[in-house]
Amino acid sequence: MEVTETQSNITISEDRLRWFTQLYEDAFPKVARFVANRGGSFEDARDIFQDSLVILYEKTVLEKLEITVSSEYYLVGIAKHLWIRKFNDDQKKVGLEATESEITIPADYFDTSFNRLASLLELTGRKCVELLQAIYYDNLSLKEIKSVFGFSSVHSASVQKFKCIERMRNMVKAKSMGYEDFK
Repeated sequence: MEVTETQSNITISEDRLRWFTQLYEDAFPKVARFVANRGGSFEDARDIFQDSLVILYEKTVLEKLEITVSSEYYLVGIAKHLWIRKFNDDQKKVGLEATESEITIPADYFDTSFNRLASLLELTGRKCVELLQAIYYDNLSLKEIKSVFGFSSVHSASVQKFKCIERMRNMVKAKSMGYEDFK
């Protein structure tokens, strides 16, 4: 009787399944114990074991690597390496809560920034403040600005927006150069 390729593949698949089952029975308890002794959970052990099994399979079957020790010990060694690497990576991560408690923001930080901006806006004039607020805060279109503010055209609303922005820029420049009374 001649063995066909399909029958050969079935035999290989059955052998591979027995190999995986045997590795699971022999090596998983050792990996689980190792992970648990180092602060990991059962889920961590399963993940590490499965990753190790994939690596072992790729090395031995796909890359045809000759292993001089038993597959079980090789698998446990891979798992230990993966867990130590994962554990060290997790140790380097700092929780946001710990970092957040160390950061201090001066009490006047927001107030000063806001007050400075408000005073500069105030210097541009009430009409400019209202126009810029309608454009940038209320997100009104220039067509809506035209009707709300009574401009004759969308073009004149756009020109007024530009003038207000330029006035604001000039105020900022003047303040940064030390001209406190610039208007």
